Amino acid sequence: MSELPQMMQAIDPEAPGGPEVLRLVERPVPQPGAGEVLIRVAAAGVNRPDVLQRKGGYAPPPGASSIPGLEIAGTIVAVGEGVEDTQLGQPVCALLAGGGYAEYAVAPAGQCLPIPEGLEMIEAAAIPETLFTVWTNLFERAFATEGDSVLLHGGTSGIGTMAITLSNIFGLTIIVTAGSDAKCARALELGADHAINYKTHDFVEQVKAITDGKGVTAVIDMVGGDYVPRNLQCLADDGRHVSIAVQGGPQATIPLFEIMRRRLTLTGSTLRPRDTAFKTLVADEIARTVWPHVESGRLRPVIDQVFPLGEAAAAHARMEEGDHVGKIVLTL
Repeated sequence: MSELPQMMQAIDPEAPGGPEVLRLVERPVPQPGAGEVLIRVAAAGVNRPDVLQRKGGYAPPPGASSIPGLEIAGTIVAVGEGVEDTQLGQPVCALLAGGGYAEYAVAPAGQCLPIPEGLEMIEAAAIPETLFTVWTNLFERAFATEGDSVLLHGGTSGIGTMAITLSNIFGLTIIVTAGSDAKCARALELGADHAINYKTHDFVEQVKAITDGKGVTAVIDMVGGDYVPRNLQCLADDGRHVSIAVQGGPQATIPLFEIMRRRLTLTGSTLRPRDTAFKTLVADEIARTVWPHVESGRLRPVIDQVFPLGEAAAAHARMEEGDHVGKIVLTL
């Protein structure tokens, strides 16, 4: 640690607000604790929770950095107690509870994945948050397996594009919704089996037509609100509904007898507050099941736009406009 600087540049707003609060400031370089590594950050992914945090609606978990940023790629430059120093110099991407918008960030060693040859730092930084989220919700909570069908809202988002890629790799049929014909066309180019423009078509009717009235095995929903009862109409008997965000509102009225009659399951999760032990288990599972596809080049994130760290405000403005396809990334 003695060779490292004591201070670093970071984005760490003192008060919530619009994108303009995202200005570069100086902060102390964090020290890795037991089981942690210090990473010199090369790139950091931008995610919807970062926007919510900036607005004051999503506080970091206890003990997490106030600096936003849930995923990074870079090089390990220091290790904490209990971590082998053979890790030093290793290029990794990592899932964080916070701290990514900075020149240096601390991550639990178990939440790091090695960056294989051929994967750029910008690409690596765009993987962890969406991959961990889609894997835990689509494959662990919705129990999706080869041959199943899934409806996913926000098909051209970072989550949506990752879900399309994983569905193609693991043999799922994926139907997505998006807000324009252009976005639907892009989703189909990326490998979605069907894409529905929710502004011009009733997605419930469209899903029933696509599935010959049977419905889908699972719905991955980031809208909430009045989408939930409509999503349930899209499910096949014994289907699973997984909520991962509530962009359309946190309250919903649901038909309980219909859930009972058709044996539907409603579940959901948030990733950020989960403890290191859980995230390490997910990382181990991803290393075994998904990382070989990253190493072979079959899994690559869709990159929308790249901004320097100092232009984080522009990156957030881009996300809030809603026109992006795939991931927005900050570089250092």
